[in-house]
Amino acid sequence: MGYTIAEKILLKHSGQKSIKPGEFIEVKVDVALANDITAPLAISEFKKSGFKKVFNKNKIVLVPDHFAPAKDLRSANQCKILADFAKEQGIKNYFEIGCMGIEHALLPEKGIVLPGDLIIGADSHTCTYGALGAYATGMGSTDLARAYIDGKCWLKVPTSIKFIYKGKLNKWVGGKDLILYTIGQIGVDGALYKVMEFSGPVIRKLGMDDRFSMSNMAIEAGARAGLIEPDEKTKKYISGFKRKPKFYYSDPDAHYEKIYEWDVTKLEPQVSCPHLPSNTQPVNSLKNIKIDQAVIGSCTNGRISDLRIAASLLKGKKVAKGVKLIIFPATQKIYLQAVKEGLAEIFVRAGGVFSTPTCGPCLGGHMGILADGEVAIATTNRNFLGRMGSPKSFVYLSNPAVAAASAVTGRITHPDKIR
Repeated sequence: MGYTIAEKILLKHSGQKSIKPGEFIEVKVDVALANDITAPLAISEFKKSGFKKVFNKNKIVLVPDHFAPAKDLRSANQCKILADFAKEQGIKNYFEIGCMGIEHALLPEKGIVLPGDLIIGADSHTCTYGALGAYATGMGSTDLARAYIDGKCWLKVPTSIKFIYKGKLNKWVGGKDLILYTIGQIGVDGALYKVMEFSGPVIRKLGMDDRFSMSNMAIEAGARAGLIEPDEKTKKYISGFKRKPKFYYSDPDAHYEKIYEWDVTKLEPQVSCPHLPSNTQPVNSLKNIKIDQAVIGSCTNGRISDLRIAASLLKGKKVAKGVKLIIFPATQKIYLQAVKEGLAEIFVRAGGVFSTPTCGPCLGGHMGILADGEVAIATTNRNFLGRMGSPKSFVYLSNPAVAAASAVTGRITHPDKIR
């Protein structure tokens, strides 16, 4: 019996001759990531262990992005813990305000994560890097502390589910819609502690930004990872990075727990309604859902292609009265590119706010917290009860085109209706 791409990466990093699903293995990690919420606990536990030096200062990544720029004194102190530890340990990959970005967009952009890598992060959306053909998964801060010591962690080998997408995507339909549709079909626990492997002709035609969106939300179906096999688009994306990648592909006789196959030719833009990502509906089925806020950005849809799509719909238009539009690019590089291309001006002239990179609005931290009764449409990844603020607020998830169109009309709207 052959191996899946995920199993091959785990096998390589375990040093064993063979592995099987359900087995616990100890693996070496290539990257250990944490942010301003999760790193302080990992750092504290590392120091309690009595060890003085981390296993490899070049394999640890610290990104203060959740409550940064610091929203209050507590947030500032959290960020300072990262800064002090990075200085103390000589950690190369520490990204302060001005050079940072939302971690899951920043690491691929910097070439820190590559195909074939095994990445652990004290953040559930670490699975984003599976789009490169890497095994990337979220863990707790104490697991990360152990990795700081010797560069290793324990994993249970998961089974894999294969998703094959066929057909041709309609205009305004992309990776975000595919993953929302998928989660809607299988549920928020449909891939619990499993690997989601995305494949098929539709995936091969997707750009890297769309692929990142899909892998990013694998965790919303309960998955440990969401992988896409590397191809020429992957190789082009990583060209120029110094570290050499390792490409892995699933064997023809690899075992999958399930295989789903869908023709997505007729798929409309999808919207996840409150209060679960699996509560998906085609955008045209939602009638007269008024919004108070539209958020475009995050580690799911804050890349340059996302901003270009939003700007194409907002150019020459105004945000509806009473609607707050917040756009936050995922990294400083994307921010600068948006300024150079005139996208930032389009957003501001439309009546939106163009923010520095931050996770703030997505997790109800700052830069756009919802009040009681307010309704938001967002290109983020979660719409749990109270996710973006008040437990009495409502969050709808969509792609950037739907969010931009909805900001103009003041209600959830298909992009074609404002063209």
